[in-house]
Amino acid sequence: MQVGYKVEGNKKIEFNNNVDYCVGTGRMGLALQKEYMEQLKEVQNEIGFKHIRGHGLFSDDMAIYHEYKDENDEIKIEYNFTYLDLVMDNYMSVGIKPFIELGFMPKKLASGEQTIFYWKGNTTPPRDYGLWCDLIVATLSHLMGRYGKDEVVTWPVEVWNEPNLPGFWKDADMEEYFVLFEYSFNAIKKLDERFRVGGPAICGVQDEKYMTMFMDFITKKGLKVDFITRHHYTSEPPEFKGHYGYIELVELNESLNTLNDSRRIIDSYPEYKGAQMHITEFNTSYIPNAPVHDTNQNAAYTASLLGRLGETSESYSYWTFGDIFEEMGVPYTPFHGGFGMMANRCIRKPTFYAFKFFKMLTGDCVLKEDNCIVCKDGDTYKGVIFNSRTKRTGEKLTLDLEFDADKNEYSLISQIVDEDTCNPLKLWHAMGEPSSLDDEQVRLLRQSDKPLTVSDILSSKDGKVKASFDVNEFGLVFFELKPYSVKPDRGYDYNRVIS
Repeated sequence: MQVGYKVEGNKKIEFNNNVDYCVGTGRMGLALQKEYMEQLKEVQNEIGFKHIRGHGLFSDDMAIYHEYKDENDEIKIEYNFTYLDLVMDNYMSVGIKPFIELGFMPKKLASGEQTIFYWKGNTTPPRDYGLWCDLIVATLSHLMGRYGKDEVVTWPVEVWNEPNLPGFWKDADMEEYFVLFEYSFNAIKKLDERFRVGGPAICGVQDEKYMTMFMDFITKKGLKVDFITRHHYTSEPPEFKGHYGYIELVELNESLNTLNDSRRIIDSYPEYKGAQMHITEFNTSYIPNAPVHDTNQNAAYTASLLGRLGETSESYSYWTFGDIFEEMGVPYTPFHGGFGMMANRCIRKPTFYAFKFFKMLTGDCVLKEDNCIVCKDGDTYKGVIFNSRTKRTGEKLTLDLEFDADKNEYSLISQIVDEDTCNPLKLWHAMGEPSSLDDEQVRLLRQSDKPLTVSDILSSKDGKVKASFDVNEFGLVFFELKPYSVKPDRGYDYNRVIS
Protein backbone atom coordinates (compact mmCIF):
# COMPACT_ATOMS: atom_id res chain seq x y z
CA MET A 1 0.00 0.00 0.00
CA GLN A 2 1.33 3.42 -0.94
CA VAL A 3 0.03 6.68 0.51
CA GLY A 4 1.29 10.23 0.59
CA TYR A 5 0.71 13.34 2.68
CA LYS A 6 1.74 16.97 2.59
CA VAL A 7 3.22 18.19 5.87
CA GLU A 8 2.51 21.87 6.43
CA GLY A 9 4.97 23.28 8.92
CA ASN A 10 2.70 26.06 10.18
CA LYS A 11 -0.25 23.81 11.04
CA LYS A 12 -1.24 23.06 14.63
CA ILE A 13 -3.29 19.89 15.04
CA GLU A 14 -4.73 18.84 18.40
CA PHE A 15 -2.71 15.93 19.77
CA ASN A 16 -2.61 15.09 23.48
CA ASN A 17 0.64 13.15 23.64
CA ASN A 18 0.67 12.21 27.32
CA VAL A 19 2.54 8.96 26.68
CA ASP A 20 4.84 9.36 29.69
CA TYR A 21 2.29 10.24 32.39
CA CYS A 22 1.95 6.78 33.94
CA VAL A 23 2.96 3.14 33.47
CA GLY A 24 1.66 0.02 35.16
CA THR A 25 3.32 -2.59 37.32
CA GLY A 26 2.38 -5.77 39.13
CA ARG A 27 1.83 -5.64 42.86
CA MET A 28 3.91 -3.06 44.69
CA GLY A 29 5.87 -5.61 46.73
CA LEU A 30 7.66 -6.75 43.57
CA ALA A 31 9.65 -3.49 43.68
CA LEU A 32 11.80 -5.14 46.36
CA GLN A 33 13.28 -7.46 43.72
CA LYS A 34 16.59 -6.74 41.99
CA GLU A 35 15.47 -7.73 38.47
CA TYR A 36 12.31 -5.64 38.79
CA MET A 37 14.31 -2.54 39.64
CA GLU A 38 16.85 -3.19 36.89
CA GLN A 39 14.03 -3.28 34.34
CA LEU A 40 12.40 -0.16 35.76
CA LYS A 41 15.72 1.69 35.72
CA GLU A 42 16.20 0.84 32.02
CA VAL A 43 12.67 2.01 31.23
CA GLN A 44 13.19 5.25 33.14
CA ASN A 45 16.57 5.93 31.56
CA GLU A 46 15.25 5.57 28.01
CA ILE A 47 11.59 6.64 28.29
CA GLY A 48 11.04 8.28 31.67
CA PHE A 49 7.51 7.92 33.03
CA LYS A 50 6.18 10.33 35.65
CA HIS A 51 3.98 7.91 37.64
CA ILE A 52 3.67 4.18 38.29
CA ARG A 53 0.47 2.36 39.25
CA GLY A 54 0.12 -1.14 40.65
CA HIS A 55 -1.99 -3.36 42.88
CA GLY A 56 -1.41 -4.56 46.40
CA LEU A 57 -0.55 -1.47 48.45
CA PHE A 58 -2.45 -2.93 51.41
CA SER A 59 -2.00 -6.63 50.63
CA ASP A 60 -0.34 -8.73 53.29
CA ASP A 61 3.04 -9.00 51.53
CA MET A 62 3.48 -5.25 52.14
CA ALA A 63 2.78 -5.93 55.84
CA ILE A 64 1.32 -2.49 56.64
CA TYR A 65 -1.78 -3.40 58.69
CA HIS A 66 -1.48 -5.34 61.96
CA GLU A 67 -3.72 -6.16 64.93
CA TYR A 68 -2.67 -7.43 68.34
CA LYS A 69 -4.16 -7.87 71.82
CA ASP A 70 -2.81 -5.75 74.65
CA GLU A 71 -2.42 -6.76 78.30
CA ASN A 72 -6.15 -6.15 78.82
CA ASP A 73 -7.03 -8.48 75.95
CA GLU A 74 -8.21 -5.54 73.85
CA ILE A 75 -7.53 -5.50 70.10
CA LYS A 76 -5.15 -2.74 69.07
CA ILE A 77 -4.08 -1.57 65.62
CA GLU A 78 -0.54 -0.82 64.51
CA TYR A 79 1.07 -0.06 61.16
CA ASN A 80 4.39 -1.18 59.72
CA PHE A 81 5.80 0.97 56.91
CA THR A 82 9.14 -0.81 56.51
CA TYR A 83 8.43 -2.27 53.06
CA LEU A 84 6.44 0.77 51.95
CA ASP A 85 9.49 2.97 52.60
CA LEU A 86 11.75 0.60 50.66
CA VAL A 87 9.37 0.49 47.69
CA MET A 88 8.84 4.24 47.59
CA ASP A 89 12.56 4.94 47.98
CA ASN A 90 13.21 2.60 45.06
CA TYR A 91 10.69 4.49 42.95
CA MET A 92 12.15 7.86 43.88
CA SER A 93 15.65 6.65 43.03
CA VAL A 94 14.64 6.20 39.37
CA GLY A 95 12.59 9.38 39.15
CA ILE A 96 9.06 7.97 39.24
CA LYS A 97 6.17 8.73 41.59
CA PRO A 98 3.21 6.54 42.52
CA PHE A 99 -0.26 6.78 41.09
CA ILE A 100 -1.71 5.29 44.25
CA GLU A 101 -4.29 2.53 43.95
CA LEU A 102 -6.09 1.79 47.24
CA GLY A 103 -6.28 -1.99 47.54
CA PHE A 104 -6.40 -4.80 48.22
CA MET A 105 -7.80 -5.60 51.68
CA PRO A 106 -5.49 -6.67 54.53
CA LYS A 107 -6.59 -10.14 55.66
CA LYS A 108 -7.21 -9.03 59.25
CA LEU A 109 -9.36 -6.12 58.10
CA ALA A 110 -11.28 -8.09 55.46
CA SER A 111 -14.90 -9.13 55.77
CA GLY A 112 -14.38 -12.36 53.82
CA GLU A 113 -11.90 -14.90 52.50
CA GLN A 114 -12.15 -14.23 48.74
CA THR A 115 -8.77 -13.66 47.08
CA ILE A 116 -7.43 -13.23 43.57
CA PHE A 117 -4.19 -14.18 41.85
CA TYR A 118 -1.28 -16.41 42.73
CA TRP A 119 -0.34 -13.99 45.51
CA LYS A 120 -3.86 -14.02 47.05
CA GLY A 121 -4.91 -10.39 47.19
CA ASN A 122 -8.07 -10.15 49.31
CA THR A 123 -10.95 -8.62 47.35
CA THR A 124 -13.68 -8.28 49.96
CA PRO A 125 -14.95 -5.07 51.59
CA PRO A 126 -13.54 -4.06 54.98
CA ARG A 127 -15.30 -5.42 58.04
CA ASP A 128 -15.08 -1.92 59.51
CA TYR A 129 -15.04 1.19 57.31
CA GLY A 130 -13.69 3.30 60.14
CA LEU A 131 -10.59 1.10 60.38
CA TRP A 132 -10.24 1.20 56.58
CA CYS A 133 -10.26 4.99 56.63
CA ASP A 134 -7.77 5.03 59.50
CA LEU A 135 -5.46 2.83 57.41
CA ILE A 136 -5.67 5.16 54.41
CA VAL A 137 -5.07 8.27 56.51
CA ALA A 138 -2.20 6.70 58.44
CA THR A 139 -0.50 5.57 55.20
CA LEU A 140 -0.87 8.90 53.42
CA SER A 141 0.18 10.79 56.54
CA HIS A 142 3.30 8.64 56.80
CA LEU A 143 4.17 9.35 53.17
CA MET A 144 3.58 13.07 53.69
CA GLY A 145 5.89 13.05 56.68
CA ARG A 146 8.59 11.20 54.76
CA TYR A 147 8.43 12.89 51.35
CA GLY A 148 6.75 16.20 52.17
CA LYS A 149 3.11 17.27 52.15
CA ASP A 150 3.41 19.46 49.06
CA GLU A 151 4.95 16.55 47.15
CA VAL A 152 2.64 13.71 48.19
CA VAL A 153 -0.59 15.61 47.50
CA THR A 154 0.48 15.65 43.83
CA TRP A 155 0.30 11.83 43.72
CA PRO A 156 -3.11 10.82 42.26
CA VAL A 157 -5.19 8.40 44.35
CA GLU A 158 -7.53 5.83 42.79
CA VAL A 159 -10.02 3.88 44.89
CA TRP A 160 -9.75 0.12 44.20
CA ASN A 161 -9.39 -1.79 40.92
CA GLU A 162 -12.10 -3.10 38.57
CA PRO A 163 -14.92 -3.37 41.11
CA ASN A 164 -17.32 -4.33 38.30
CA LEU A 165 -15.64 -7.75 38.13
CA PRO A 166 -16.57 -10.32 40.81
CA GLY A 167 -12.96 -11.51 41.04
CA PHE A 168 -11.71 -8.06 42.01
CA TRP A 169 -14.63 -7.06 44.25
CA LYS A 170 -16.90 -9.58 45.97
CA ASP A 171 -20.01 -10.20 43.85
CA ALA A 172 -19.13 -7.12 41.75
CA ASP A 173 -21.39 -5.30 44.21
CA MET A 174 -21.21 -1.75 42.89
CA GLU A 175 -23.45 -0.37 45.64
CA GLU A 176 -20.95 -1.65 48.19
CA TYR A 177 -18.12 -0.20 46.10
CA PHE A 178 -19.83 3.18 46.25
CA VAL A 179 -19.78 2.93 50.06
CA LEU A 180 -16.05 2.18 49.91
CA PHE A 181 -15.49 5.08 47.52
CA GLU A 182 -17.40 7.63 49.59
CA TYR A 183 -15.67 6.69 52.83
CA SER A 184 -12.25 6.71 51.14
CA PHE A 185 -12.83 9.96 49.26
CA ASN A 186 -14.02 11.85 52.33
CA ALA A 187 -11.20 10.54 54.52
CA ILE A 188 -8.54 11.62 52.04
CA LYS A 189 -10.06 15.05 51.44
CA LYS A 190 -10.37 15.60 55.19
CA LEU A 191 -6.67 14.83 55.56
CA ASP A 192 -5.76 17.32 52.81
CA GLU A 193 -8.23 18.61 50.25
CA ARG A 194 -5.41 19.08 47.76
CA PHE A 195 -5.25 15.33 47.14
CA ARG A 196 -6.64 14.36 43.73
CA VAL A 197 -8.94 11.36 44.11
CA GLY A 198 -10.78 9.35 41.46
CA GLY A 199 -12.35 6.10 40.33
CA PRO A 200 -14.10 3.77 39.53
CA ALA A 201 -11.32 1.96 37.58
CA ILE A 202 -13.85 -0.21 35.75
CA CYS A 203 -12.88 -2.59 32.99
CA GLY A 204 -14.79 -3.10 29.75
CA VAL A 205 -17.53 -5.40 31.09
CA GLN A 206 -20.86 -3.56 30.92
CA ASP A 207 -18.80 -0.41 31.11
CA GLU A 208 -21.58 1.95 29.97
CA LYS A 209 -23.87 0.67 32.72
CA TYR A 210 -21.27 0.95 35.46
CA MET A 211 -19.87 4.28 34.32
CA THR A 212 -23.39 5.71 34.36
CA MET A 213 -24.03 4.25 37.83
CA PHE A 214 -20.83 5.81 39.14
CA MET A 215 -21.60 9.21 37.66
CA ASP A 216 -25.13 9.08 39.09
CA PHE A 217 -23.72 8.21 42.49
CA ILE A 218 -21.09 10.95 42.74
CA THR A 219 -23.55 13.52 41.37
CA LYS A 220 -26.21 12.55 43.89
CA LYS A 221 -23.69 12.63 46.75
CA GLY A 222 -22.09 15.88 45.59
CA LEU A 223 -18.61 14.35 45.58
CA LYS A 224 -16.25 16.63 43.68
CA VAL A 225 -14.24 13.80 42.17
CA ASP A 226 -11.00 15.03 40.58
CA PHE A 227 -10.84 12.55 37.73
CA ILE A 228 -12.60 9.49 36.31
CA THR A 229 -10.75 6.23 35.60
CA ARG A 230 -11.33 3.17 33.49
CA HIS A 231 -9.34 0.43 31.76
CA HIS A 232 -8.99 -0.43 28.08
CA TYR A 233 -8.06 -3.76 26.49
CA THR A 234 -8.40 -4.40 22.79
CA SER A 235 -8.78 -8.11 22.12
CA GLU A 236 -11.39 -10.80 21.94
CA PRO A 237 -11.56 -13.50 24.68
CA PRO A 238 -8.51 -15.78 24.41
CA GLU A 239 -8.29 -19.37 23.26
CA PHE A 240 -6.18 -21.24 25.80
CA LYS A 241 -3.60 -23.92 25.08
CA GLY A 242 -1.19 -25.11 27.74
CA HIS A 243 0.26 -22.10 29.54
CA TYR A 244 -0.87 -19.62 26.87
CA GLY A 245 -3.86 -17.67 25.62
CA TYR A 246 -4.11 -16.76 21.93
CA ILE A 247 -6.18 -13.71 21.03
CA GLU A 248 -7.63 -11.80 18.10
CA LEU A 249 -7.16 -8.03 18.09
CA VAL A 250 -10.15 -5.73 17.73
CA GLU A 251 -10.11 -3.17 14.91
CA LEU A 252 -8.77 0.15 16.20
CA ASN A 253 -11.88 2.29 15.68
CA GLU A 254 -14.10 -0.40 17.19
CA SER A 255 -11.93 -0.53 20.29
CA LEU A 256 -11.95 3.26 20.62
CA ASN A 257 -15.75 3.35 20.61
CA THR A 258 -15.81 2.20 24.24
CA LEU A 259 -13.68 5.19 25.24
CA ASN A 260 -15.88 7.53 23.23
CA ASP A 261 -18.90 6.15 25.08
CA SER A 262 -17.29 6.79 28.47
CA ARG A 263 -16.31 10.31 27.42
CA ARG A 264 -19.88 10.96 26.27
CA ILE A 265 -21.34 9.67 29.57
CA ILE A 266 -19.00 11.80 31.68
CA ASP A 267 -19.67 14.91 29.62
CA SER A 268 -23.44 14.41 29.90
CA TYR A 269 -23.20 15.47 33.57
CA PRO A 270 -22.83 19.27 33.67
CA GLU A 271 -20.68 19.15 36.82
CA TYR A 272 -18.20 16.87 35.08
CA LYS A 273 -18.25 18.02 31.48
CA GLY A 274 -14.64 18.01 30.32
CA ALA A 275 -13.42 16.28 33.48
CA GLN A 276 -10.19 14.35 33.19
CA MET A 277 -10.53 10.69 32.23
CA HIS A 278 -7.45 8.58 32.95
CA ILE A 279 -7.00 5.12 31.44
CA THR A 280 -5.14 3.56 34.34
CA GLU A 281 -4.57 0.28 32.47
CA PHE A 282 -4.40 -0.49 28.78
CA ASN A 283 -2.89 -3.16 26.59
CA THR A 284 -3.91 -5.43 23.73
CA SER A 285 -4.76 -8.60 25.71
CA TYR A 286 -5.94 -8.58 29.33
CA ILE A 287 -4.09 -11.78 30.28
CA PRO A 288 -0.38 -12.00 31.26
CA ASN A 289 0.28 -15.06 29.09
CA ALA A 290 -0.76 -13.82 25.63
CA PRO A 291 2.13 -14.38 23.18
CA VAL A 292 1.03 -11.36 21.13
CA HIS A 293 2.55 -9.10 23.82
CA ASP A 294 6.06 -10.14 22.76
CA THR A 295 5.59 -9.37 19.06
CA ASN A 296 6.18 -6.58 16.58
CA GLN A 297 2.47 -6.72 15.83
CA ASN A 298 1.79 -5.64 19.41
CA ALA A 299 4.23 -2.73 19.01
CA ALA A 300 2.61 -1.41 15.83
CA TYR A 301 -0.91 -1.79 17.20
CA THR A 302 0.09 -0.06 20.44
CA ALA A 303 1.56 2.81 18.40
CA SER A 304 -1.76 3.22 16.61
CA LEU A 305 -3.44 3.42 20.03
CA LEU A 306 -0.93 5.97 21.30
CA GLY A 307 -1.85 8.16 18.36
CA ARG A 308 -5.52 8.18 19.38
CA LEU A 309 -5.98 7.62 23.13
CA GLY A 310 -5.41 11.27 23.93
CA GLU A 311 -8.55 12.20 21.98
CA THR A 312 -10.71 11.15 24.93
CA SER A 313 -8.32 10.71 27.83
CA GLU A 314 -5.95 12.82 29.88
CA SER A 315 -3.55 9.90 30.26
CA TYR A 316 -3.18 6.22 29.39
CA SER A 317 -1.06 3.84 31.41
CA TYR A 318 0.40 0.75 29.71
CA TRP A 319 -0.02 -2.41 31.73
CA THR A 320 2.92 -3.05 32.40
CA PHE A 321 6.51 -1.81 32.14
CA GLY A 322 8.14 -5.22 32.81
CA ASP A 323 7.62 -8.97 33.09
CA ILE A 324 8.35 -9.43 36.80
CA PHE A 325 4.69 -10.17 37.31
CA GLU A 326 2.93 -13.00 39.13
CA GLU A 327 -0.84 -12.80 38.74
CA MET A 328 -0.98 -16.34 37.33
CA GLY A 329 2.26 -17.50 38.91
CA VAL A 330 5.93 -17.17 38.03
CA PRO A 331 6.41 -17.52 34.24
CA TYR A 332 8.30 -20.51 32.90
CA THR A 333 10.23 -18.81 30.07
CA PRO A 334 11.69 -15.38 29.24
CA PHE A 335 9.17 -14.95 26.39
CA HIS A 336 5.80 -16.02 27.74
CA GLY A 337 3.40 -13.32 26.57
CA GLY A 338 3.84 -11.19 29.66
CA PHE A 339 2.29 -7.73 29.79
CA GLY A 340 5.64 -5.97 29.99
CA MET A 341 7.34 -3.84 27.37
CA MET A 342 10.54 -5.42 28.70
CA ALA A 343 11.16 -9.17 29.04
CA ASN A 344 13.05 -10.60 31.98
CA ARG A 345 16.84 -10.21 31.82
CA CYS A 346 16.22 -6.63 30.63
CA ILE A 347 15.43 -7.55 27.03
CA ARG A 348 13.44 -4.85 25.26
CA LYS A 349 10.37 -6.05 23.42
CA PRO A 350 9.39 -4.14 20.25
CA THR A 351 6.56 -2.40 22.17
CA PHE A 352 9.21 -0.65 24.28
CA TYR A 353 10.01 1.46 21.24
CA ALA A 354 6.41 2.49 20.62
CA PHE A 355 6.64 4.38 23.91
CA LYS A 356 10.18 5.62 23.39
CA PHE A 357 9.34 6.95 19.92
CA PHE A 358 6.19 8.75 21.08
CA LYS A 359 8.13 10.24 24.00
CA MET A 360 10.54 11.67 21.41
CA LEU A 361 7.66 13.42 19.60
CA THR A 362 8.07 17.01 20.79
CA GLY A 363 6.79 20.29 19.43
CA ASP A 364 3.50 21.03 17.66
CA CYS A 365 1.60 18.32 15.82
CA VAL A 366 1.45 19.15 12.10
CA LEU A 367 0.16 15.82 10.71
CA LYS A 368 -2.05 13.18 12.32
CA GLU A 369 -3.14 10.21 10.22
CA ASP A 370 -4.07 6.56 10.80
CA ASN A 371 -0.50 5.47 10.08
CA CYS A 372 1.66 8.37 11.22
CA ILE A 373 2.06 11.33 13.55
CA VAL A 374 4.40 14.21 12.68
CA CYS A 375 5.40 17.09 14.96
CA LYS A 376 7.54 20.15 14.31
CA ASP A 377 9.91 21.36 17.00
CA GLY A 378 11.63 24.54 15.83
CA ASP A 379 13.16 23.73 12.43
CA THR A 380 13.03 19.98 13.06
CA TYR A 381 10.31 17.55 11.99
CA LYS A 382 9.86 14.44 14.13
CA GLY A 383 7.53 11.60 13.24
CA VAL A 384 6.37 8.10 14.08
CA ILE A 385 5.11 5.83 11.30
CA PHE A 386 3.38 2.52 12.02
CA ASN A 387 2.10 -0.28 9.80
CA SER A 388 -0.52 -1.74 12.12
CA ARG A 389 -2.72 -4.74 11.28
CA THR A 390 -5.06 -6.90 13.35
CA LYS A 391 -4.16 -9.88 11.14
CA ARG A 392 -1.12 -10.73 9.06
CA THR A 393 -1.51 -9.79 5.39
CA GLY A 394 2.10 -9.43 4.27
CA GLU A 395 1.39 -5.91 3.02
CA LYS A 396 4.12 -3.30 3.27
CA LEU A 397 3.42 0.42 3.66
CA THR A 398 5.16 3.00 1.50
CA LEU A 399 4.62 6.44 2.95
CA ASP A 400 5.59 9.50 0.92
CA LEU A 401 5.84 12.75 2.85
CA GLU A 402 6.35 16.23 1.42
CA PHE A 403 7.51 18.80 3.96
CA ASP A 404 7.54 22.58 3.87
CA ALA A 405 11.21 23.52 3.67
CA ASP A 406 13.16 26.77 3.85
CA LYS A 407 16.68 25.30 3.75
CA ASN A 408 18.61 23.74 0.86
CA GLU A 409 19.57 20.47 2.50
CA TYR A 410 18.11 18.31 5.26
CA SER A 411 19.44 15.45 7.34
CA LEU A 412 17.04 12.49 7.66
CA ILE A 413 17.79 9.99 10.43
CA SER A 414 15.38 7.08 10.92
CA GLN A 415 15.12 4.32 13.51
CA ILE A 416 13.41 1.15 12.30
CA VAL A 417 11.73 -1.49 14.44
CA ASP A 418 10.21 -4.42 12.57
CA GLU A 419 10.37 -8.20 12.36
CA ASP A 420 13.70 -8.05 10.51
CA THR A 421 15.51 -5.36 12.48
CA CYS A 422 14.37 -5.60 16.11
CA ASN A 423 12.81 -8.93 16.99
CA PRO A 424 14.31 -10.72 20.00
CA LEU A 425 11.38 -13.17 20.01
CA LYS A 426 12.51 -14.51 16.62
CA LEU A 427 16.08 -14.95 17.86
CA TRP A 428 14.90 -16.72 21.01
CA HIS A 429 12.90 -19.11 18.82
CA ALA A 430 16.02 -19.74 16.68
CA MET A 431 17.93 -20.55 19.89
CA GLY A 432 15.44 -23.35 20.57
CA GLU A 433 13.22 -21.40 22.98
CA PRO A 434 15.40 -21.96 26.06
CA SER A 435 13.59 -21.49 29.36
CA SER A 436 16.84 -20.56 31.12
CA LEU A 437 19.17 -18.17 29.33
CA ASP A 438 22.95 -18.30 29.68
CA ASP A 439 25.05 -15.15 29.57
CA GLU A 440 25.85 -15.43 25.87
CA GLN A 441 22.19 -15.89 24.95
CA VAL A 442 21.28 -12.83 27.01
CA ARG A 443 24.02 -10.82 25.29
CA LEU A 444 22.76 -11.82 21.84
CA LEU A 445 19.12 -11.14 22.70
CA ARG A 446 19.99 -7.68 24.02
CA GLN A 447 21.98 -7.11 20.85
CA SER A 448 18.89 -7.99 18.79
CA ASP A 449 16.50 -5.71 20.68
CA LYS A 450 17.76 -2.44 19.16
CA PRO A 451 16.35 -0.48 16.21
CA LEU A 452 18.19 -0.25 12.91
CA THR A 453 19.35 3.35 12.37
CA VAL A 454 19.64 4.67 8.80
CA SER A 455 20.41 8.14 7.43
CA ASP A 456 20.27 10.24 4.28
CA ILE A 457 20.89 13.80 3.09
CA LEU A 458 17.94 15.26 1.15
CA SER A 459 17.83 18.35 -1.06
CA SER A 460 14.83 20.66 -1.16
CA LYS A 461 13.21 22.04 -4.29
CA ASP A 462 10.71 24.89 -4.64
CA GLY A 463 10.32 25.15 -0.87
CA LYS A 464 9.62 21.44 -0.40
CA VAL A 465 11.62 18.39 0.67
CA LYS A 466 10.36 14.89 -0.01
CA ALA A 467 11.03 11.70 1.92
CA SER A 468 9.78 8.18 1.32
CA PHE A 469 9.56 5.45 3.97
CA ASP A 470 9.10 1.73 3.32
CA VAL A 471 7.59 0.18 6.43
CA ASN A 472 7.30 -3.58 6.74
CA GLU A 473 4.19 -5.17 8.13
CA PHE A 474 3.98 -4.58 11.90
CA GLY A 475 6.82 -2.09 11.54
CA LEU A 476 7.56 1.15 13.41
CA VAL A 477 9.73 4.01 12.21
CA PHE A 478 10.82 7.10 14.09
CA PHE A 479 12.38 9.82 11.94
CA GLU A 480 13.96 13.20 12.48
CA LEU A 481 14.30 15.62 9.57
CA LYS A 482 16.28 18.78 10.24
CA PRO A 483 18.33 21.35 8.35
CA TYR A 484 21.73 19.97 7.41
CA SER A 485 25.07 21.70 7.65
CA VAL A 486 28.52 20.17 7.82
CA LYS A 487 31.59 21.64 9.56
CA PRO A 488 34.49 19.36 8.65
CA ASP A 489 37.81 19.32 10.40
CA ARG A 490 40.75 20.81 8.49
CA GLY A 491 41.65 18.44 5.66
CA TYR A 492 38.78 16.01 6.21
CA ASP A 493 36.96 15.06 2.99
CA TYR A 494 34.10 12.61 3.57
CA ASN A 495 33.53 11.93 -0.13
CA ARG A 496 37.19 11.07 -0.56
CA VAL A 497 37.02 8.81 2.50
CA ILE A 498 34.12 6.71 1.23
CA SER A 499 35.44 6.55 -2.35
